[in-house]
Amino acid sequence: MPETAAVTSHVMETYSRFPITVTKGEGSWLWDDKDNAYLDFTSGIATCNLGHVPFEVKKAVQEQSEKLWHCSNLYHIPQQEKAASLLAHGGLNKAFFCNSGAEANEAAWKLARKYMHDRSQSEKKEIITFSQSFHGRTGGAMSATAQEKVHYGFAPLMPGFSYLPYNDIHSLNSIDPGSTAAVMLELVQGEGGVIPAQEEWITKLTEFCRENDILLIVDEIQTGAGRTGTFTASEQYGIEPDILTLAKGIGSGFPVGVMLSTEKVGSSFSPGTHGSTFGGNPLAMAALCATVETVNQPKFLEEVRDKAAFFHSSLEKVLEEENVEIRGRGMLIGIDFNRPAAPLITELRNNSILALPAGENVLRVLPPLTVDKKELEKFTTGLSKALEKVKKGAWKK
Repeated sequence: MPETAAVTSHVMETYSRFPITVTKGEGSWLWDDKDNAYLDFTSGIATCNLGHVPFEVKKAVQEQSEKLWHCSNLYHIPQQEKAASLLAHGGLNKAFFCNSGAEANEAAWKLARKYMHDRSQSEKKEIITFSQSFHGRTGGAMSATAQEKVHYGFAPLMPGFSYLPYNDIHSLNSIDPGSTAAVMLELVQGEGGVIPAQEEWITKLTEFCRENDILLIVDEIQTGAGRTGTFTASEQYGIEPDILTLAKGIGSGFPVGVMLSTEKVGSSFSPGTHGSTFGGNPLAMAALCATVETVNQPKFLEEVRDKAAFFHSSLEKVLEEENVEIRGRGMLIGIDFNRPAAPLITELRNNSILALPAGENVLRVLPPLTVDKKELEKFTTGLSKALEKVKKGAWKK
C-alpha cells in the first residue's frame, strides 16, 4: 500500500511513527484514512487487550459519560472502590489510581521509600532494577530504566537507582540489604527484547528479598490484564509481590494506571503523601471495571491460553527452518531473527499486518486477547510471505 505523505505538524517529534493515519478500529482491525484495513497485532502496544472499541467497555463508558466525568479526589468516588475490589488479589488489597504505567511506577518506589522511613530505616533508599528493563520515560522512571539509549542526553539522572544483570543469580550477592529499599523487575521484559524471567532466578530473588527485608516490586504494565494467559504474570511464577503496577491493558485504551500493594506497605501512604488530579476519575474507572470484569474470568483466560498455545505452535512450524528464537509468554511474543527486524515490519505493513520491534532484531507480536484462530493463521501466513521477500531483498547477503 502507498506510504502516507508527510505533512507539516505542530506536534513534537517524540515518536517514529508508522506512515499510517488511523481513523477507525474494531476488534483485531484498524482502518486508515484511505479505508485500508490492517490486522493489528500491536494492540496499541499491549493496551487494547479486548481489541479495538470492545462493546462492554464502550457501553460502560457511554453510560458513565452521561453522569459524571471528573470531580477530583476531594470526594468519595464509588467507581474507585469497585475497581480496587476487582483488582485485589492475594495480599495485594490496597490500590492507588493514576493515569499511566510510568505514574504507577513512580508511586511504587515513592511508597517503598516511605515505608522504610516509617519503620525507622531511612538508610534503605536504593531501588534495584535490571539490565534492559523499561519502566517509563518520566524523570524517575527513566532513571529506573537500565538502558543507556533511554538515558542519553538527560544527565544527571535521578539518584537512588542501581542496576544488575537480568536473570543472573550470582549478581544477587552484590545487593546491599542495609541500603536497599526495593527490587523492581518485569517478569517478561517487553521493550528489552521480550525476555522472560527464569523461574529459578525469580525464586532466589524473592527469597533474598524476604530474608533481607527488601520489598519486591513487579512491573506488570505490559504483562498484566491477561496478556500472558493469567491476569498477572506473577501468578505463573507463584510469587506474591509487596507492590505490583498495572496500566496499558486494564483500561482498554483509556488512560489509567494503578499501583497495588499489601495493606502493611500501603499504610505508609496517608493523606497528603501522594495524589493525582485525574487518577481514578469516573470515566477511567468505568473503562477499567468493564475491562477487568471481562478479562479476569476463568473461561476467558483459558481461551487466551488455548489460542496462545495454538499461535506459538503455528509460529514454530512456519519458522522451523529459520535461525530464530521465539520467546515470551501467552500473547506477549518476541521473535529474535538475529538481524534487523525493521525491514520485516515494513513488509508486513505493506501486506496489511501490523507488528512492532522490541530492540533492533526482535519482532514483537501482541495480538488482542479476543483474536480468533483464523486471524492468527492470517498472521502466520503473512509472516511467511513477508519473510521470503525480505530474505531476497533487505536481508540478502
